[in-house]
Amino acid sequence: MKRIGRALVAASFAPLGWTGAAEAQQPASTTSASSAPGWEVNLSGALYVLPEEEDFLQPTLRADRGTLHLETRYNYEDRNSVSFFAGANFAWGDELEFTLTPMLGGLAGDTDGIVPAFETSLTYRKLEAYAEAEYVFDLGDSSSNYFYMWSELSVWPTEWLRAGLVTQRTRVYQTDRDIQRGLLVGFSYKKLDGTVYFFNPGSDDHFTVVSLGVSF
Repeated sequence: MKRIGRALVAASFAPLGWTGAAEAQQPASTTSASSAPGWEVNLSGALYVLPEEEDFLQPTLRADRGTLHLETRYNYEDRNSVSFFAGANFAWGDELEFTLTPMLGGLAGDTDGIVPAFETSLTYRKLEAYAEAEYVFDLGDSSSNYFYMWSELSVWPTEWLRAGLVTQRTRVYQTDRDIQRGLLVGFSYKKLDGTVYFFNPGSDDHFTVVSLGVSF
């Protein structure tokens, strides 16, 4: 799954330099202990339902503690390949919130490589834009280097329901299109977050991605 839930984003990306009023009034001996950030973990899976290829599952595990961001994925950059990332979380704004997570990762499996990447989001009231991109440097064959991207634009008519547009450029399955476009419908309820993506609707190469994630 590409997007994590709104609640997890808010918890993981507290604005830099923020301190609560109650915390500021606490004695120095207790402030450092109480302000230490805890871990925010999200486990998600995206099932790719393809018309002319075997369906496959793409799991992702994310862990955030303050600025630190860790992430591992499987079947993401390539089939039968696992990637590991480390990065830093940054966030600015309140009503208009912008987040950015630059990362550097390694890839092993059917493809071995080095992967610089980033994830970013922009949220304003009921509107939300999310994007992630990376460049895979294939250590086995430099001619196989490639750029990957995923982006979403959605609106939340309620606190738990969203709908919008999605685009993707990938090589984990064969397609005649360089970029796939589609529609999305998702929900967020407590610790659960799920979305269904309908790519290339109405065409012969349409496919569906069903994602579900849980945070803890």
